[in-house]
Amino acid sequence: MSDHIYKKIELVGTSPESIEQAVNNAVAKAGKTVHNMRWLEVVETRGHLEDGKVAHWQVTVKIGFTLDE
Repeated sequence: MSDHIYKKIELVGTSPESIEQAVNNAVAKAGKTVHNMRWLEVVETRGHLEDGKVAHWQVTVKIGFTLDE
């Protein structure tokens, strides 16, 4: 088994639908340019309120990926 070296990036995904969709949006966007993604860590969750209700979710995620050999 070879040694793996990882790099982490931090992103904020957003969605008016759900926390899960906000995470999926961040991962999908990163996947267009970042290769070898291996894991994610949810760091922070926030919501934007309008008229006393959650109108939009913001989720900060760290995504780990392996560097190219």
